[in-house]
Amino acid sequence: MPQPPTFFDGAQHFRMDRTTIYSIAGNYSVNVSNVQMDDLVRRLNPILDASHTRNRKRSPPDSECFPGTREEPIQEIVVWVDSGEMYRLCTGKASLLRPAEYTTIKTPHVYWLHGFAGCGKSSISLAVAKIYAGSGRLLASYFFFRGAGDRGTMNRFAVTLATQLIAAIPAAAPLVEAAMRAEPGVVTGDASLAMQLDLLLLSPFLAVVDDATLAETLAKGPFLIIIDGLDECEDKQAVEELIDHILKFFEEHPTVPLRIFIASRVERHIRVCLETDGVVLGNLDSHSADRDIEKFLEATFATVAKKDRVVKAYVRTRGSWPTESDKRKLVEHISGSFVLASTMFKYIVQPPTREYPTTPMERLPLTLGMNGLDGLYSQTLAHSQHLPHFSKIISTITLLKTPLPIVEISAILGIEAFEVVCVLLNLQAIIHVPGTDEEGEVTPCHTSLRDFLTTESRSGPFFVPPSFHLYLSYYCFSSIIERNDGQTGDYCWINFDRHWKLFARSGDCDFLTEIEQFKARQPLLVKRVTYHAFLSSMFFYTIIDLPIYQLLNDPPYLLTEWANQLVLAAECPGPHTQCWLEKGLHYGDPVLSTVQFTEDELKTLQHALQHTSTAIRANVCLLNFTLPLFYNLKIPM
Repeated sequence: MPQPPTFFDGAQHFRMDRTTIYSIAGNYSVNVSNVQMDDLVRRLNPILDASHTRNRKRSPPDSECFPGTREEPIQEIVVWVDSGEMYRLCTGKASLLRPAEYTTIKTPHVYWLHGFAGCGKSSISLAVAKIYAGSGRLLASYFFFRGAGDRGTMNRFAVTLATQLIAAIPAAAPLVEAAMRAEPGVVTGDASLAMQLDLLLLSPFLAVVDDATLAETLAKGPFLIIIDGLDECEDKQAVEELIDHILKFFEEHPTVPLRIFIASRVERHIRVCLETDGVVLGNLDSHSADRDIEKFLEATFATVAKKDRVVKAYVRTRGSWPTESDKRKLVEHISGSFVLASTMFKYIVQPPTREYPTTPMERLPLTLGMNGLDGLYSQTLAHSQHLPHFSKIISTITLLKTPLPIVEISAILGIEAFEVVCVLLNLQAIIHVPGTDEEGEVTPCHTSLRDFLTTESRSGPFFVPPSFHLYLSYYCFSSIIERNDGQTGDYCWINFDRHWKLFARSGDCDFLTEIEQFKARQPLLVKRVTYHAFLSSMFFYTIIDLPIYQLLNDPPYLLTEWANQLVLAAECPGPHTQCWLEKGLHYGDPVLSTVQFTEDELKTLQHALQHTSTAIRANVCLLNFTLPLFYNLKIPM
């Protein structure tokens, strides 16, 4: 009798409970009827809105191939996935003078589809995912998106794919559970990305892929994993580790029935890793999209002509709209960018507002004068530029760690929800605005908007500088102190110090200059928590956070300015001062630091601390706030 297969060779203290292994026609099958799948998923803690099945209106990118478009590149990917051991690779496109040229190679396990921003990569990824989900061969899909919390990192990438693995192949569930027990770090993130992928995804797949129950599925072809928007991952080193480990895995297991499809822009760190013999390179830019975009425009404008009363009246009087000439000009102007085509269409047909009551017929020629996406973004943003709080609202949406509903954005900024709505109503061509203020997140329709806004040479007056993280830190800090209804609790508690770090560590802004400008602007924020309380808290945080402390290279300034701001905060009347002192804000763990002072600086610091102590009359909260600092910095009282 053949020996049972071994799983996770080399693992120690390894145990599999509640699992029975049966021999079926010479193969081994795992009975998972007793595995608590829901509990396992809960412990894996995956990102639920990262796959192709997510609600795209709430979790971008909201892109899908228009029916009848992008058929050629999709078919090329399908041919690769379904190829057996050998793959017919196109080495030369057909022309009027010669047929296409092909060569036969051993089928690579990895396909990299690359192209410029907005050319339709995510739409193709979605289409391919749907094809293989329908045949039962989609093992997992993951759509990265920068600025969407963990979806823009590798933090929960492996656990998310593992969750989809056990849904696609339930027999893998006990193996994933056993891996979690053997190496808890694969779930907490303490294990390396390579180990997470091995124990949670690749090894379980290898262990069950020969199961007789999968024979019918595998007869159709290999399983597929889709990774879209890899350039959206903020951790470049982790991206390189992912690619290197995948390629090494396939070198060690050349016959494994698994394909991995990757779609991204051509970023250097990705290109260097993927331009190798073991990868099919698919250049989406080489596929002309003009005919597909023409199909999209014809169908979408035809739908508008049937529904929009103004357009219907115009067509009855003037004839068809847009004209064939208009459509040709639009296709030429769009130059193969599907995101530009979609955004231009939304801009042209969006409902008129009181500020901009133009009709679609008047807006169409305006789009032809715009300089691509940048021009369209500038033109659209200008519609709300004059409204109150415009800059704060746009900057906040751009730099938030995770997208938030309208009510939470307004609570953080200390303004009314209707003021946020007023700004966003004119921007629906480029920003997704949820149907209610309380539910659904405000998100850019495409990542290119965030790129535009954070690049000064492109966005000009709409530029969102990294120094705005200082203001976001202040707004979050103020919301924590001022509000007790929990409306901004989670985001602000978790991220008020993160935004400060991003500001303090940014090499693109001068720390001291920005702090002085922040002070100068504070009379506009008199209804918020005093900025003295904020600055004293954050200077304290900077002092105990050694990496920032070393970067700023001016310890005496930090300490004396902290003490001065503490004095001013203690002397400020108002209902929030006591609340601020009593609030248990977490600034990190103190570290041991040695600081050299001149005699005058030391006297100034001692005087400020004595002054503060007098102002608050030895408040216990103050002692809790300052004593750890005195102890670690060896400051004599």
